Amino acid sequence: MTRSILILTTGGTIDKSYFDALSEYQIADSAIGSLLKEARVALPFRIVELMRKDSLELTDADRALIAATAREAAETRIIVTHGTDTMTETAKVLAQEVPGKTIVLTGALSPARFAESDASFNLGLAFATAQVAAPGVWIAMSGEVFDGLKVRKDRDAGKFVEVD
Repeated sequence: MTRSILILTTGGTIDKSYFDALSEYQIADSAIGSLLKEARVALPFRIVELMRKDSLELTDADRALIAATAREAAETRIIVTHGTDTMTETAKVLAQEVPGKTIVLTGALSPARFAESDASFNLGLAFATAQVAAPGVWIAMSGEVFDGLKVRKDRDAGKFVEVD
């Protein structure tokens, strides 16, 4: 069994950059590799960039690709970086389509390229969770780990909360 962790990047706020000329955010090259290098992560990992989309733009076909990639991967421990708006929808698909693996979804409420971003903390939490959590789908955000099927994003509070 490999100890390596697979990291699937899909876009979302964690990988957004601000372009002055356009006066808007766009999803850029993933910052995940840089964050892990800066954190001096020693455990082997592999990064696969699947797409660069805001999670509100993800389609059923995108979710099927995420699930197929996770299912077919040699790794049994997987992190998916994802936009927070539809993270729980993807968690439901992964729970149905990828049994027997530990999958942790994470993202950020502000881009990783920002000095005061939650991205590196959330990624670290996801990396730790992927190593110790039981098989299933988890969401690691804001210092908490949630069952991926028992959580929702509270937009007003700017955080995820557990649901029954």
